[in-house]
Amino acid sequence: MEIRFDNKVVLVTGASSGIGRATAIEFARSGAQVVVHYNESKEEADEVVNIIRSLGSRGKAIQGDVSRQEDVHKIVKETLQEFGTIDILINNAGTLVHRKGLEELDLELWNRVIEVNLTSIFLLSREIVPIMKEKRYGRIINATSVAARTGGSFGTGHYSASKAGVLALTKNMARELAPYNIHVNAISPGIIDTRFHKRFTSPEDFEAASKNVVLKRAGTPEECAWPILFLASDFASYILGETIEVNGGLLMD
Repeated sequence: MEIRFDNKVVLVTGASSGIGRATAIEFARSGAQVVVHYNESKEEADEVVNIIRSLGSRGKAIQGDVSRQEDVHKIVKETLQEFGTIDILINNAGTLVHRKGLEELDLELWNRVIEVNLTSIFLLSREIVPIMKEKRYGRIINATSVAARTGGSFGTGHYSASKAGVLALTKNMARELAPYNIHVNAISPGIIDTRFHKRFTSPEDFEAASKNVVLKRAGTPEECAWPILFLASDFASYILGETIEVNGGLLMD
């Protein structure tokens, strides 16, 4: 079984590092033309684009804050100017900003995490769905987290709540958009070896959490990218509103 995305245009948010970076590269490896969205890390985004081009695919880095409606409009506009359409949307951008317990968690931090992790999916999907509806084809994959179902660890209530919202929104979008051949699903990473954990989790806590995984190790960004490609492919044509848990057995259904 070979997954190919020849002549497909893919927009990956938060693609300058981590899971987004791996996903953008794997799509390019499978023949897709890829928009590498970033907010602050221009040099890293340009590096991803260079890798995409070295694989024989077209790539472009586009900057924007996906929690801002005007930036989302700009991202989509620039994508259409460069590639003419959008076939697949990977809503990967996310943040924790800071770990804070309930009593220390202020409204500004709460709102910022909700906006980046959840509102951005609403804004991007709302902007792009008309394009997909017109050609009656589209694939949207949203990134949630194992924290959406476990509640996360101390100081991540805002993050866990935002990711739980992604689960519900994914199911609602799947129901609403299915008649237009727009399939919506999600992936739910567990302990993945990315900059996210290096920034928000101490080395000791990360090692301890990895040992709690059935496979006794953290996952890699590529191990998240591959299920994303599967969900975006025709091999997943009868899967709607589902979430693939990518956690090495940390949480089993």
